[in-house]
Formats: sequence, C-alpha cells, structure tokens
Amino acid sequence: MPDTAGDEAETVLRLAGITKHFGALTANDAISLTLKRGEVVALLGENGAGKTTLMNILFGHYTADAGRIEVEGRPLPAGEPRAALAAGIGMVHQHFTLAEQMSVLDNIVLGTQRLFRPRLDRRAARTRIDRLARDYGLAVDAQAQIKDLSVGERQRVEILKALYRDARILILDEPTAVLTPMECEALFATLKKLVADGLSVIFISHKLHEVMAVSDRVVVLRAGAVAGTRAIGETSAQDLAHLMVGAELAQDEVAPATPGPVLFALANARTRSYGGAGLNGVSLELRAGEITGLAGISGNGQAALAAAIAGTLPLSAGTISIRGETMARWSPRQALARRLGRIPEDRHATGMIGDMSVTENVISEGYRSRRFSRLGILDWAAAAAFARQIIAAYDVKCPSEEARVRLLSGGNMQKLILGRALDGDPEVILASQPTRGLDVGAVAYVHRRLVEARDRGAAILLISEDLDEIQALSDRIIVMSQGRLSAPSARGARSQRDLGILMAGHGFDEHGSASDAA
Repeated sequence: MPDTAGDEAETVLRLAGITKHFGALTANDAISLTLKRGEVVALLGENGAGKTTLMNILFGHYTADAGRIEVEGRPLPAGEPRAALAAGIGMVHQHFTLAEQMSVLDNIVLGTQRLFRPRLDRRAARTRIDRLARDYGLAVDAQAQIKDLSVGERQRVEILKALYRDARILILDEPTAVLTPMECEALFATLKKLVADGLSVIFISHKLHEVMAVSDRVVVLRAGAVAGTRAIGETSAQDLAHLMVGAELAQDEVAPATPGPVLFALANARTRSYGGAGLNGVSLELRAGEITGLAGISGNGQAALAAAIAGTLPLSAGTISIRGETMARWSPRQALARRLGRIPEDRHATGMIGDMSVTENVISEGYRSRRFSRLGILDWAAAAAFARQIIAAYDVKCPSEEARVRLLSGGNMQKLILGRALDGDPEVILASQPTRGLDVGAVAYVHRRLVEARDRGAAILLISEDLDEIQALSDRIIVMSQGRLSAPSARGARSQRDLGILMAGHGFDEHGSASDAA
C-alpha cells in the first residue's frame, strides 16, 4: 500500500460526494475535491454549472443532500456558517453581503467581537484594515458608508472582510471582476505571498488567463458534475474552455465598423457625485453602427455617465441631444420612447426584481405599451408569449416564464436583460458591465449579440472594467478618470498598459483630454 500519511497531512479541505437537489434539478452531483495547504485550486464552469451552490454548501448557507466535508481532518457541521468561520474558512461572495447603512469599518468587524467584550477598539481595527488595504492595493475609506461606495469599492470591502478574520482557507468568487490589470497583478502577487505562508485558496473566475496565472490545479464543473481536473502545467486555456462547455468555442473576429450619423450626444455634461465621481464637463458622441468602449477604474464617473444617459440622474449643466435635437427634458420614460436599450451594471440591484417572475421582469420597461396593455389592463397572454419568445431566442435556461428570476443563474438573468434591452432594435444601447461574472460561453454570446446590434446600425456605449473586452469589441476607446473623458483612440492604437495609465488618471491635460504621450 502507498504511504499517504504525508499527503493527508497536507490536505486542509476535503469534499466527498457532495450532492444537492432543488426539486427536479440536480445542482451538485456527487462532487469530490481536495485542497492542500498553500495551494490554489481554481473552480471553473459555466453559469449554472453548480459552482456557487457547492461553495454555499461549504460555507454553510446550504445543506447537502449527501456527502461530507472535512477541514484539516475534522468533519465540518452542515448548514452552519459560524462553524465554517470558526474552522478558518473565509468567503468573498460575487454578489455583495454588506449592510448599506453601516460604515466600511463596521461591516468588516461585524460579528468579530466577543459578547463579554462589546466595546470595539476602533483605532486598532482601523489600523489593521488600513494595513490589509495597503497590502492588497484595495484602497477604501474605512469611515465611508457602504451606500456611498461604487461597485468596485464594495468588492474591495468584501475582500478585506474575509482577510480581517484571518482565514486559513479563502474562497474567492470573481475577486478581480472590478479591478484594473495593475490592481490584479498586485492582488496576485500578494496572494502568492500568503499562499507561500500556508494560505489555501479556492479561486472562482471566468477569466481563463487569470486561472492559468495563479492556480496550481483546476477543477472544472459541467451540469453539476466534475468534468475534469487538470494540473495547471498540463493544460491550456483552450483545453479548459472545452471542458467547461463540452465543445470548441469559436473566436469570432469583430469586423471594422462603418459609422453613421451621431444618434446620441452629451455636451459639457456635469452631474452631482453618483456611485463615486460625478461628470465633470463630459462631451460624448455615439454614432450609428459603432461600439464606443469606455474603460476606467470603478468609481471614476462611469456610474454617473450611465445614469445620465438612462435618464435616472439629471444634469446640473450641459445638454443631451438625440439625432441633433437638444432635449429640453430627459427621463427614463423619454429614453425608452427615443429607443434607448439599457443593460444595467448590477443585474440583481437594478436589472431585475428577484421575487418577480420572468414574464413580469421582461415587460417591466414596456408594460405601458399597447403591446402589453389595453385601456390600462395588462394583457398577460401577450406578456407570457413575449417572455417565451425571449427564452427561446436567447437560450435562457429556466423552468418556465412563470419562474422567479432569483432562481436563475447570473448568466441566464443576463440573457433576459439582453433580450429585453435589444427587443425592437433600439437605436442607442447602453451596455454597462454586460458580461461581469459570466462564463466564457455566455460572454461570447453577449458579445455576438452586441456586434449584431452594431451591424444593424445601433450606436453602442460599452462600459467595462475588462480591458480584454474593451479592446476586442470597441471600434473607438475612451478612458474615464475623475469624471473626465480622454480623447478617443481607434481599436489597437493604445496598449493595455497605456490604457491602464490613463485609468490611473495620468496623461490627462487640464481640459481632460489624453495627451499624445499617454
């Protein structure tokens, strides 16, 4: 018999035969995996493959129907998050679990104080948080309220919250979704140092180049089961993508655009602060048949720009024009009436209402139209038919049009939003972080739909913190920093490093334009 004592001593986490059913759906099917001390194991899979369910079972949010979990050789009680925390498991969720009316500091320390020592040493807590923030390059104001933070800053708080609890096993669910390439490099460098000191990491990401860069092993899930396990030195991004989707992914080349007239324009637009910086004298033109890509570090004005275009944030100065006509007023209703399609940044908070059905969500922006309403009475038969149409056309995996949206995976929710936004061939499309948290197959699908809309003549603004996405899809690229826009550049004219420098605020002149040196 081989001697496995040394191997067992190194194993800090063991999942054996984990099975979970939701009604007729098998979310996890006898999944087994191990994690060693000082090892990074990547967990890959399409949206809906069972990754999040598996991690929620590990962290105690769900209870498995079968199987067992051991941490450092000891059984982990099922369905007890407190037991997971006590065992040294920390989890950074893809969708935030923060109290919006509390400060960053209070969110991070919440639950760490003992009952017989209720008074918090806030100075010591802040000193420790500041040190962790410096180590990870995750700048955030410890005194700020969560409700005032941008999406990117909230993600940083989630990472800091897990690190503050001295986790020995760290689950990272899409931790780099809102970080710049330079911030990702800093995070990866710090993770490598911590792993060298014995930290073990389960790294969930849809970015295959990240997985290849930071992982020791990769476990791929497909349809709730393990499709394969690969040592990182014995695989490739193409091999992993094939394991994820069960087929080769076609890499479509985006043909050059043929821009038409200006369909939407902002001139010298200013707004109040909104999810970070407000707009600071922004001028922007969106042309028919062209994708304009907007890159920037979260919190630098992208949220304000998206809200101003959608009509949810009024301008304090400047103008909005549609086909050369200056709009005296601009609201969400007018935006929809002027054929603007919107893909919001946060599909959970502003894109969909989780406890409403698929049908109710897909008609939510057009329920007043004659298509779904007669004399103020909703035509539910027409609404349900429209929902079934989107489900079929966009390959949405859901039980029926009456299913609650919160039961769908992130990728399927995004497909519903995409179908709603692109219905009726809108002239202007606002696509804000349209592929955040999606797997490679879903990303390719969303990209293909956006390019098809461009080729039909739509003017598209693509706001993304993924520079690979910006460079692959955009015909023109602009960078936002501190509420200002750089001068546009053609696809390929600037490298990722050049764009990263602009994102950091360097290379802007006093008028907010990017200098040639950038």
